[in-house]
Amino acid sequence: MSNYKIALVQLNLDGNRETNTAKCVEYITEAARKGANVICLPELYSSFYFCQSESIDYFDFAEDAENGPSYQTFSKLSADLGCSLVIPFFEKRSTSIYHNSAMVFDADGSMAGFYRKMHIPDDPCFYEKFYFTPGDLGYKAHNTKFGRIGVLICWDQWFPEAARLTAMQGPDVLFYPTAVGWLPSEEGEDGNRQRDSWIAVQRGHAVANGIFVAAVNRVGFEKHEEHSEGICFWGSSFVAGPQGEIIAQASLDKEEIVYADIDLNQMETVRRIWPYFRDRRVDSYGGITQRWGN
Repeated sequence: MSNYKIALVQLNLDGNRETNTAKCVEYITEAARKGANVICLPELYSSFYFCQSESIDYFDFAEDAENGPSYQTFSKLSADLGCSLVIPFFEKRSTSIYHNSAMVFDADGSMAGFYRKMHIPDDPCFYEKFYFTPGDLGYKAHNTKFGRIGVLICWDQWFPEAARLTAMQGPDVLFYPTAVGWLPSEEGEDGNRQRDSWIAVQRGHAVANGIFVAAVNRVGFEKHEEHSEGICFWGSSFVAGPQGEIIAQASLDKEEIVYADIDLNQMETVRRIWPYFRDRRVDSYGGITQRWGN
């Protein structure tokens, strides 16, 4: 594999699938024309972030993985542009079984990979357990024309186990499609601490695994229910290098595309100097599968 360029598409999204899809196609096309080989959208791209409340009506946003509009649109787009795409979407597996998922399309339009979000949060305005069944496909890496990539989704980004197990499958970069922000009552010092923690933990994954990490977030304020406080998605999409260095980062409040080069020689050099995988004491980690220590 040779070096390649990735792009993260940071967007404000609403409740209209057609509008969101058209916007995503426009931004992806721009990124491809500027040389991006692998392009990633934010979590649940086709709608507003509906998990602010619990409503059975929002299951209407879900779609079939292989015959739905996301597959049809982005399979064709990836082939037309000759690039690979990471498309996060609301999957309807069957009536009553829904997942927060992502498709990986290769440059010929074929599906190179598929992931279902493993860690499902349940917090004020993030009521995802009402909607999503936890993923059952495990942690994977996916071969594309340009490189081997791993995909995790949002709440997964806080768990070092998920990053490690995915990194052990040999990807060059971990992509984290995301929908994260603060509530209006949290803006200011509390909100800044949350955002800083979000960046820091993912930089830590990059360091601990000697890998590139790419987190792409939504941006803008969303409030869709009377009883919801609303969420201000803090943008800040970024790419970190294999020593945790920030290579590129978006703003807090604007739609934009973040570009970064994936330098495989840099990753090789870092892993030679910091051989964490060599020194792992796999014989001593049995306790990690327990909920809590004795």
